Amino acid sequence: MKIKPEQLQSHLQKQLLPVYIISGDEPLLAQEATDSVRTAARAAGYTERELFYVEGNYDWNQLLNEANSLSLFADKKILEIRITNGKPGDKGSKALCEMCANLNPDNMLLILLPKLERATQNSKWIKTLESIGAHIQVWPVSGAQLPRWIQQRLQQADIQANAEAVQILADRVEGNLLAAVQEIEKLKLLALDGRVDASRMSSVVADSARYNLFEFIDRVLSGDAQSAARSLRGLQNEGIEPVPLLWAITRELRILTKASEQVSQGVHSDSALKSAGVWDKRIPLFRGALRRLSPAHLRMLVHQAGAIDRGIKGQRRADIWDELTTLVLSLAGSQTLQPSNIKVLLDN
Repeated sequence: MKIKPEQLQSHLQKQLLPVYIISGDEPLLAQEATDSVRTAARAAGYTERELFYVEGNYDWNQLLNEANSLSLFADKKILEIRITNGKPGDKGSKALCEMCANLNPDNMLLILLPKLERATQNSKWIKTLESIGAHIQVWPVSGAQLPRWIQQRLQQADIQANAEAVQILADRVEGNLLAAVQEIEKLKLLALDGRVDASRMSSVVADSARYNLFEFIDRVLSGDAQSAARSLRGLQNEGIEPVPLLWAITRELRILTKASEQVSQGVHSDSALKSAGVWDKRIPLFRGALRRLSPAHLRMLVHQAGAIDRGIKGQRRADIWDELTTLVLSLAGSQTLQPSNIKVLLDN
């Protein structure tokens, strides 16, 4: 069966199944679901826990032997299996199905997986596990869902916060759920009356957004102009020099320009991006940027990056951070640069 994360606690209060699968790429929610299962299992007498990391050419016989072994003291135990890539392979699939067919009643299987592809979700081994257990799929909290999620967490902590205060916290943590939980724990200590308005939230909550170069570039490529601009300000406030930022932006611009020219000649976008050196995992980001930006627009942005570079070197007068912001917004999809005004910027 499949169980939603928010249904897990009520389920565990009613029954405990022999198999639990937790999959997804949101670390906090996956960890909380895992902790809930472990807590319920300990309360039911599963006092031992064996941990198995499945990577590369894993010896599944090791796990099968442990699953079939009897404890000298007859203690129940959790067999926690972490399959890091979500794909056990043929041997692993067969071993998991075999364990389900002959599951020791004193063992519970707790299987932790990353986000699963659709083909894996429909595989025989997953269906076999689900037939005798529960699958909890953890999904990321989107930007639109984050204020409501924060409001629910605040209510669980007995904190009353108005919509403006909740939005401030959502803006500060920028999707980092762990940072949001940490800030709520801080509020529990500092807001003794249990009430938080916008002013108090602003003064208490630290800026927990994680500004680093790689996340900044991903936000630009994804087309999230507001978040990209906020990240750029964060990097500036942290003392990052404009040179590495411009270098990173220009590198991606050149890749996009090269790929867009091939696409205009009839080459499939994925093939063009691969030939330009883009890793498979990052192709969706670049593919979205290619759909958003024409070859002419990309060439224009390359010229603007060159103008900023000359400004950094003192070869022209320029407000570097303002021009970087303009470049970032345009690359992210906010049309701040047009052919009619780019010449003025370059001439200046």
